[in-house]
Amino acid sequence: MNSSNFVKKVIHRTSLNWNYSMFTLIFSIFCNISWAQCYWQQRVEYEMDIDFDVETHRFSGNQTLKYYNNSPDTLYEVFYHLYFNAFQPNSMMDVRNRSLPDPSPKIGDKIFKLDSTGIGYHKVISLTQNDKPLKYHVEGTILEVKLADPIPPKTQATFKMEFNSQVPLQIRRTGRNSEEGIDYSMSQWYPKMAEYDNRGWHAIPYVAREFYAPWGDFNVSITIDKEYVLGGTGVVKNPEAVGHGYAEDPIEPSDKITWEFEAKNVHDFVWAADRDYVHETRKAENGFKVHFLYQKQEDAKMWSDAIDYTMKAFPYIQENFGEYPYPQFSVIQGGDGGMEYPMATLITSGRSLSSLVSVIIHELMHQWYYGILANNESYASWMDEGFTEYAEMYTKAFIYESKGRNHEFFNPIASAYVSYIVWSKTGFEEPMSTHSDHFATNNAYVVAAYTKGKVALQQLKYVIGKENVEKGLLAYYDQWKFKHPWPEDFFRVMEKQSGITLDWYHDYWVNSTHTIDYEINSVTPTSKDSTKIVIRRLQRMPMPVDLWVTKKNGDRFLYYIPLGIMRGEKPLDFDVERTILPDWSWTHPEYSFNIDIPIDKIRKIEIDASGWMADIDRKNNIFPRED
Repeated sequence: MNSSNFVKKVIHRTSLNWNYSMFTLIFSIFCNISWAQCYWQQRVEYEMDIDFDVETHRFSGNQTLKYYNNSPDTLYEVFYHLYFNAFQPNSMMDVRNRSLPDPSPKIGDKIFKLDSTGIGYHKVISLTQNDKPLKYHVEGTILEVKLADPIPPKTQATFKMEFNSQVPLQIRRTGRNSEEGIDYSMSQWYPKMAEYDNRGWHAIPYVAREFYAPWGDFNVSITIDKEYVLGGTGVVKNPEAVGHGYAEDPIEPSDKITWEFEAKNVHDFVWAADRDYVHETRKAENGFKVHFLYQKQEDAKMWSDAIDYTMKAFPYIQENFGEYPYPQFSVIQGGDGGMEYPMATLITSGRSLSSLVSVIIHELMHQWYYGILANNESYASWMDEGFTEYAEMYTKAFIYESKGRNHEFFNPIASAYVSYIVWSKTGFEEPMSTHSDHFATNNAYVVAAYTKGKVALQQLKYVIGKENVEKGLLAYYDQWKFKHPWPEDFFRVMEKQSGITLDWYHDYWVNSTHTIDYEINSVTPTSKDSTKIVIRRLQRMPMPVDLWVTKKNGDRFLYYIPLGIMRGEKPLDFDVERTILPDWSWTHPEYSFNIDIPIDKIRKIEIDASGWMADIDRKNNIFPRED
């Protein structure tokens, strides 16, 4: 039945009692029929003015937030993130780092040792909803707010807040007085509305990592001493007034100026300030500007080379991963390593040229996988870190003109396979679906998010084909840009692109720690003209099998065994004769078949000659066995 006709019939039958409950019922029924038509997301519009005191490292702020409830639910409460509160002794971030077997060296026990002048905090002075005072409670890094009036579906509310904040001395993404001498790295610096989606509120305490927030527009005014140069998310609306931060004559520290920033359709806002920034700009091919802010004393030649590589990367990135949609992007020296934010990144500079280029390209790719495709990093960090790492490696292979990048089996992340396989045998691996803050070790998080995350994409080429993955990534971008995709959404795009079912791949690779191990169990002659091959699956994760046979005269043949639950076959990516064999059922540990090649004519038989399948023991993939 046509979904619209079905909904009309339900409405007709119940028209005598039309109310919000019925609206919810109809919405639910309709979404079950056509989920794609029922996607919704909340929206925010921030107006913020802050007055910054560089002597005390504190600022006072006024925030007006228009909140659009686009959900089918009535909201009775809202939640704000107060990220600076994490930088206090005995906070969740502090205790967690002092409790882990492998704590972050960037934090360790540093937060525990902060005094009252070094801690970070947000103090809410007042909060209203449509000019009505609100009751609220601070619980660590979360502000719990009871609404004065419910916010019904498809309506909006205006929240006004006065707050005072102190920038923490500890540098963890945000903070002041970094080791490189950057005065202020201002990320997670304002009370930020938490995300509400079809899974409810995501009022996640700030313990270690990852962020998730509603899309919206930001207008931010920052009043600070005139000697500072600023850079950040968005576009400076008054460049003539601020003079790009440079003062021609010596000035008194109390002499202030206001920087006005505007950013549209983003989900966060970062800025940084220093008195010694050099400010350079370049123009990309499609017109947007790229800003670089770094300290005057840094190696100018290294930065110049890094900028050249960055600009070379943009055309390749946009061709392969989607167009950059904003008017500018800023690379800003600051923070404690490299961290992504919409339209900007904070990076440290005390590194080699290759390392500087790597971190710039990595954070640049986060503009796609986090900035534009804003998945919930807490629950699927591999969708931003892993995809970013994958794209970074391919981009660097392009800008460095790496040898072998046109080879049929090219794999710029081969080392990640090795790292994953080693870790999978330690017993400490945890599923990629683990909440980012809840991994038992930091190493387990890194392997799941970064290492296994990028292997997920490269290995997907083995499952559905190289061209399908490349086209699928562009389709994923087109369908989910400026939205909040979940893993199921990504795999559904890849299913539509390839015609292959992938729920099993998601379940095994993402939701479990089951490993892959296939062996060539036996190769025996069946006649003078044919050979029998027996393959066994030794570990739990099933996979399709590419079996490559090379004759002694150099001829190659590919025997492809689809996995039954794939419900399809991948296209042929390689210049080789391929034979498609009957499906292999995942319940069966063994598979045998005959090939019309005499055993004495065979030089080599190999499972997955491409190396794209993350088999944990490749020694048993080859016949004859290699020592």
